[in-house]
Amino acid sequence: MSPAGTIEEYVATGRRKTAVASVRLRPGAGTIRVNGRDGKEYFNTELLLSRALEPLEAVRLMGRFDIVARVKGGGITGQAGAFRHGVAKALTIFDPELRGQLKQLGFLTRDPRMKERKKYGQPGARARFQFSKR
Repeated sequence: MSPAGTIEEYVATGRRKTAVASVRLRPGAGTIRVNGRDGKEYFNTELLLSRALEPLEAVRLMGRFDIVARVKGGGITGQAGAFRHGVAKALTIFDPELRGQLKQLGFLTRDPRMKERKKYGQPGARARFQFSKR
């Protein structure tokens, strides 16, 4: 905390599938670091990077924060989704009035879709072994 009593860092956790992202927002020039690497290098396609930064674009705060994130688990798409969820949650800590706008756009909702478990007696989650009448 600074002497004035304001928070200088906004920390939140985002999740998607099996990926978990711990996101820290600090007022700054707009640099993005994910697991010690540059954000553009980590989220290697333009689609993943834009998806990860959607909450900042939606509330017109792009380039106002330096973001440092630690992401674990899942694949690169799930990690981008977890990063996006974490950024949205951190923005609501920064300014609680943004909550309504972010919630309406669906950034604060944790995506509940997970991989369905394989069931015993069958080759996959829903697939059945081939049936032969004779």
